[in-house]
Amino acid sequence: MPARTPTAKTKAAATASKVKSGATTKAKAAATKGTAASKGNGHGTKLVIVESPSKARTIAGYLGQGYVVESSVGHIRDMPDSAAEIPAKYRGEPWARLGVNVDDNFQALYVVHSDKRQQVAKLKSLLKDADELLLATDEDREGEAIAWHLLEELKPTVPTSRMVFHEITPEAIARAIASPRQVDDGLVDAYQARRVLDRLYGYEVSPVLWKKVMPKLSAGRVQSVATRLVVDRERERIAFRPAAYSDLEAEFATKDHGKPEVTDPTSFTANLVSVDGKRVAQGRDFTSVGELRTTGQSADVLHLDAAAAAALAERLEHAAFAVSSVERKPYRRSPYAPFRTTTLQQEASRKLGFSAKHTMSVAQRLYENGHITYMRTDSVTLSQTAISAARKQAAELYGASYVPDAPRTYASKVKNAQEAHEAIRPAGDSFRTPAQLASDRLSSDERRLYELIWQRTVASQMKDATGESVSVRVTGTSTAGERAEFGATGKVISFYGFLKAYVESTDDQTADRDDQEHRLPPLAEADPLDVLRLAPAEHSTRAPARYTEASLVKELEDREIGRPSTYATILGTILDRGYVFKKGTALVPSFLAFAVITLMERHFGQLVDYEFTARMEDVLDEIARGEAERVPWLRRFYFGAEGDGAADDPGLKLLVGDISDIDARDVSSFPLAGSDIVVRVGRYGPYLERDGRRVNVPEDLAPDELTVEKAEELLNQPNDDVVLGTDPGTGLTVLAKAGRFGPYVTEQLPDDAPASAKPRTASLLKSMALDTVTLDDALKLLTLPRLLGELDGEPVTAQNGRYGPYVKKGTDSRSLESEEQLFTLTLAEAKELFAQPKPRGRGARAATPPLRELGADPASGKPMVIKDGRFGPYVTDGETNASLRKGDEVASITDQRAAELLADRRIAPPATRRRTTTTRKKAAPKAATPARSGVKKS
Repeated sequence: MPARTPTAKTKAAATASKVKSGATTKAKAAATKGTAASKGNGHGTKLVIVESPSKARTIAGYLGQGYVVESSVGHIRDMPDSAAEIPAKYRGEPWARLGVNVDDNFQALYVVHSDKRQQVAKLKSLLKDADELLLATDEDREGEAIAWHLLEELKPTVPTSRMVFHEITPEAIARAIASPRQVDDGLVDAYQARRVLDRLYGYEVSPVLWKKVMPKLSAGRVQSVATRLVVDRERERIAFRPAAYSDLEAEFATKDHGKPEVTDPTSFTANLVSVDGKRVAQGRDFTSVGELRTTGQSADVLHLDAAAAAALAERLEHAAFAVSSVERKPYRRSPYAPFRTTTLQQEASRKLGFSAKHTMSVAQRLYENGHITYMRTDSVTLSQTAISAARKQAAELYGASYVPDAPRTYASKVKNAQEAHEAIRPAGDSFRTPAQLASDRLSSDERRLYELIWQRTVASQMKDATGESVSVRVTGTSTAGERAEFGATGKVISFYGFLKAYVESTDDQTADRDDQEHRLPPLAEADPLDVLRLAPAEHSTRAPARYTEASLVKELEDREIGRPSTYATILGTILDRGYVFKKGTALVPSFLAFAVITLMERHFGQLVDYEFTARMEDVLDEIARGEAERVPWLRRFYFGAEGDGAADDPGLKLLVGDISDIDARDVSSFPLAGSDIVVRVGRYGPYLERDGRRVNVPEDLAPDELTVEKAEELLNQPNDDVVLGTDPGTGLTVLAKAGRFGPYVTEQLPDDAPASAKPRTASLLKSMALDTVTLDDALKLLTLPRLLGELDGEPVTAQNGRYGPYVKKGTDSRSLESEEQLFTLTLAEAKELFAQPKPRGRGARAATPPLRELGADPASGKPMVIKDGRFGPYVTDGETNASLRKGDEVASITDQRAAELLADRRIAPPATRRRTTTTRKKAAPKAATPARSGVKKS
């Protein structure tokens, strides 16, 4: 049993010394009460189990003597990942592969994974010396599941209870100890239903994809639907046809224009809105295929083309214009609700350039270190203490006039929201400003995310922004007697209210911010106006924007698909699986995603149906509330409905049982409209095919960019073998070819050559192209690798490798500065190279100017540049390097995207090293984190 005296000055203990004495007293009082009540070995020790080591260290710092805090390091059990993990007694069972006995009430088989066995053994050892067990995992569904798994595996014989809190502060921990509860069976039942459902879905549908599309693919209840959303948006973009329309833009001026003493605006811009009372067509009046709508408000509009608009402008050139109407309305904008999981992910994406995964990782660290409340929540409510803290801080920072008389309350609009939880806010009964956290050694990303949460929380308890909005109409008559009406709108904010603290961003980059004013001149009806400028303006409808991570999260939540707490994981999965890649911040589906979704829609339509997926989430919530039973629902999902509904709901087992009618070639083929070219998805990626001729599609080419013209360009590239001539030395024909890994030259062996004979082959240099390479070039290339001589008894050769030219001696090598050195390098020069220490890392190659310079990285504050590395282009701030991904282009990558790549790289786990088979002595498990007693050792 680890000693429970303060033998080490941990970070948690340092935190404990700063807490309020009242809260510490409460925690210790609760500890004393619990120890006195317990019966066992007399040690009076309570074992507290949380999920993560950092959370354990923080909580240990708040508890008094008699507590040992240890982490489970996440889930300790799950269904088997491989056949090797299935216990021997179950391996012969027909359901063992699934990990679910579908014939016995869908009982799941849970095993302790190999990487968790040591930790479980440690927990069991600690439990032997404890008089009470407190399960302090997170208060959401996943935390409840971890607590249940711990109970099932540890099988405690001492009193056990559930300890829940939504923030890690001394006060919250004290309240949790004083008010324990038992594990919620309803939440556990819902977890099991969800876990079994996802297992059946993934393990039954994924093999179909392996057989019919490509090996190693995966399907998932929310993952596949999220992919379908991205694919559907790309289909809309492919089918989209732009429509051209025009209107007039005019700049009007009042009689005070040009007078220096006038401080108000004296001119403004207005656009043509109607002619003779007929509304001028705008983008919203056209369909996605470029046709004018014929129903609703678009039924009777005036469609001006460029010529008609230019002619109208000419007829209005000398017209007299005057204000025909002025409409003024009060402007009022209320504060945004405090953050919940999805809105935090969206704003962090827009304002900070964070991916959803990175946002949750940073928020997790802030929570575990006691800086914010729990970050997986769909609630926007604030506790009374939080409301008081926010109102107090708003008054201190902005003045009492910015705080409303009554506190603001918010109700979640999310279906099945867990209102018992709180919104994401700064932790504690009083909020620390970002400046006050400076001494806590937060990372740059942690400081920025905390500031975002703090600003949003404080702003939520401030007054509305108020002002006035103005709508103006200006009319004039053309030489043809047409009455042209122009419109302009303005906004003046007289009291900024909460906008002083926080302004929400939007996905539409053309939209105005809430704190942005548009001031118009003081205008009254019948005021004459001068025309400073009047010209036709041409417009074109735009294809629907691709999803970003922020907008896809919003779409999933709006459709009530999946749980907000899982969205970051879902986005990571569809990116990692290659179903989606990024162009800037936009999510682009791959052709592989098109093939997968086409198969799913045709043969498993219900499984990727948006409404069906949302209804599944409703049922899972009903199970959690005890309003529905898990087993009957799973039985219907897997085996299908009985009686009259059997035909419409056959069940998953029947759907995957016979897949002979799935045409693998058909689901992976996509004809290009208006051509005889077909895009196909093969085992090695997408390619174009026409009349038996094939050509690969570039990996980073977005589906909507593969037009007929682009396809023709790809097909017209040299693809057949090019005969360059005959090698005078060997008499063999030399060919140039386009290979899977790039163009290369080779020699053609005679028909009677032995089977063991191998032709010489060499890749083209970067300076060469397939359609311009000559016989002389090829003969030079085929001399590689070129023998220079011997050094230290080892042959020295110049070679062209995958990552550039280099010289090799035995197992040692050095990079060359240029490809030309492959043919000019001497043995003496090679000797000099080998005499120098071998450079390491991405800086190993000769220093070259960056490919592109970007702005400063928000996290490190250092300038970002894009460099050409051994493995391709990468972005760096001098400390962190991150390779550009599929879809990223050197010329178009933005500062925000570069910062996102660096942020993702910082949190990525280190590369897994190959394990050796050397047997090592088993290390003793690390000691648990004992809570500080606050009493010095004598």
